[in-house]
Amino acid sequence: MKTIFIVDDNESNLFSAKTALEGIYKTYALLSAERMFKMAERIIPDLILLDIEMPDMNGFEALRILKSDERWKSIPVLFLTSRNDADAEINGFEMGALDFISKPISPPRLIKRLETHLETDALIKESQKALRDIHNATINVIADLVETRDETTGGHIERTSVYVELLVNDLLRTGVYKDEISLWDISILLPSAQLHDLGKIGISDLILNKPGRLTPEEFDIIRQHCEIGRRAIDRIIEKTGDDTFLQHAKRFASYHHEKWDGSGYPRGLRGEEIPLEGRIMAIADVYDALVSERPYKKPFTHDEAVHTIQKDSGTHFDPKIVEAFLNVADDFCAELTRESGSADM
Repeated sequence: MKTIFIVDDNESNLFSAKTALEGIYKTYALLSAERMFKMAERIIPDLILLDIEMPDMNGFEALRILKSDERWKSIPVLFLTSRNDADAEINGFEMGALDFISKPISPPRLIKRLETHLETDALIKESQKALRDIHNATINVIADLVETRDETTGGHIERTSVYVELLVNDLLRTGVYKDEISLWDISILLPSAQLHDLGKIGISDLILNKPGRLTPEEFDIIRQHCEIGRRAIDRIIEKTGDDTFLQHAKRFASYHHEKWDGSGYPRGLRGEEIPLEGRIMAIADVYDALVSERPYKKPFTHDEAVHTIQKDSGTHFDPKIVEAFLNVADDFCAELTRESGSADM
């Protein structure tokens, strides 16, 4: 059963709408926009019926907040209004409202309008999911190609993607960088993390799979993979004209070797000049490098890796993201143990 929020400061209007929809939808009658947002923290509705003229926060102000938050921006919103104001309707449509329903409410008309909008919304979301599945499948194939090029880092891409998800979830839980993360579509962000090493496709096998330490000259060549990855993604964007699902991938690829104190590469960015995706991937990438065996080094233990990352807080890493890492370090360890167990089977 679909869930509908009915938001109106008039109890009589709330009762009329709720009664009309009883038994057809699961409804929540809410006397203010503030109550709506509190409820939306726990329950995401399939559609919102939103009164325009309310004290404290009117419908237009509430709609602006809904459309600015990644969690809520795709929820269909229909305005309830007793006004006949063409300018207000135009403004509402421009802000993202789907329809205006006049008060007093006609139950048969309300039911039919909701049915039509929910069916349309379902078709749109189905098409969006199909497109997202294509995008993610493309990313998976490219990531697999990158992984097969680098023989020394088996499983690195899959593991770092899991680590990024752990970090993002903790940042969301604690509200750190909430304003920025709330604008992200997490279903696009997480698969994009798999392309952070895309530029390694342009590095010679002789260097990429060298069984030993790199010379300074060879390391300079390896460092180019960030810019190679960025340019490759820019070319895809240029040819397809669709950069929505690739912007995160470009930031992961371009900035995951930048350092908080400005000593990283390729651009020597400092602090929050480094895009947030790069600062998150920096910890996921370094942790995995530390705990993994390489031809030139033995793996660190999980505790040694945690100590190293904690020590480098404020120099290599964003201190706030280090705190998130420490919150979920046990989950990093569990993923590492799971991977090790899988490899031994």
